[in-house]
Amino acid sequence: MVKILSIGAAVQDVFLSHSEEFKAVCMNPEECFMQLTLGSKADVNKIDFTTGGGATNAAVTFARQGLEAEFMGSVGDDPAAQAVLAELDRESVDTSHVHVSKRYNTGYSVLLLAPNGERTILTYRGASTHYSLNDFDFSDTDADWLYISSMSGKLDVVDQVFAEAKQQGMKIMFNPGKGELAQTEQLKGLLDDVDVLSVNKQEMQQIVEGEDLEELVRHGLHYVPTVIVSDGPNGVMASDGKTIIRAGMYEDVKVVDRTGAGDAFGSGFLSQWAQRKSLKESIVFASANSTAVVTKIGAKTAILHKGVKLHSMPITEKGL
Repeated sequence: MVKILSIGAAVQDVFLSHSEEFKAVCMNPEECFMQLTLGSKADVNKIDFTTGGGATNAAVTFARQGLEAEFMGSVGDDPAAQAVLAELDRESVDTSHVHVSKRYNTGYSVLLLAPNGERTILTYRGASTHYSLNDFDFSDTDADWLYISSMSGKLDVVDQVFAEAKQQGMKIMFNPGKGELAQTEQLKGLLDDVDVLSVNKQEMQQIVEGEDLEELVRHGLHYVPTVIVSDGPNGVMASDGKTIIRAGMYEDVKVVDRTGAGDAFGSGFLSQWAQRKSLKESIVFASANSTAVVTKIGAKTAILHKGVKLHSMPITEKGL
């Protein structure tokens, strides 16, 4: 059985919704915000306690697809950590590699959810931000793949993690965050170890030159063997150096909450790619997983289970 180790953030999420005060106020289609009057008291009619963080969300996708899933990250010694670890345990994710910080609390987010599925997030990143070189020990893991999301820009830690993963014979899928992307030149130097790179269009434009998705993907192949570039509702393009895939929207659904959609896409792809499914099959599942997640509150609630029946979607494939 394929084993995937996920490294990155672990967070407790608290969703506040069904409030008349959380309506989106838009100056134009590109600029919307949520307006709360200072000193007022806004009534909230629904609250949901869930867990998030890119790495824990990914680990649940892997576990629900019948793979061996491990999570390695930092949490505090607090009730939020108990909630995060309890949920991972229920999902059969191995949490034996978790580092407990004595100095920082577990990451915690309060999400103000608008009726259209968009949200404003108040985040305390805590232990998920303060990584050190001593927090990650790969000596007792035999994972086949490493899935790594944002490490809060700690590229020295990312560099060590990549080196140790490669020493253990792991392949690597990387979904860098804004902290890593802000250090473009240093980030490029780390891509030699990466097998699959997953970013959105704007992020890819920070790494390579290019205006359209195909140009960005082709340029990305100079750095990594497999590239995935998403563009929101405009779909996604991916290539493994042999063929190039262009996919549209999997299904037009009512968006309840966009939290975790990107994590569901990236981990959905790897859950199939690691099992040697084709590029096309992996993109279809990734799109379906991401689509399912936005229909429920919480990043993990609607992650797809093994054996789910998928339908066709707009997708084309051509040789490079």
